[in-house]
Amino acid sequence: MSKPTKDASPDSALKLKRRQDQARDGLKAAAEYEAAAVALRARTAKLREQRLVREAADAAEAAANPPEPVKKKSKAKKKAE
Repeated sequence: MSKPTKDASPDSALKLKRRQDQARDGLKAAAEYEAAAVALRARTAKLREQRLVREAADAAEAAANPPEPVKKKSKAKKKAE
């Protein structure tokens, strides 16, 4: 039986480099994903704040200026002759 040699073959060196590159790319992708998620949450919070301010202003304006009551149209009954 032959014993495996401790010398690294060119294929194993390439495989090791490829695994290291994939691990590094994975960490980079995870960091980019997390940064995008943080930015999305920040934009969402900013837009929510703007919406709440706008809704509060609209509610205050509506309370200060109530709409005029709608007058009902009277229907004249016509007699059939």
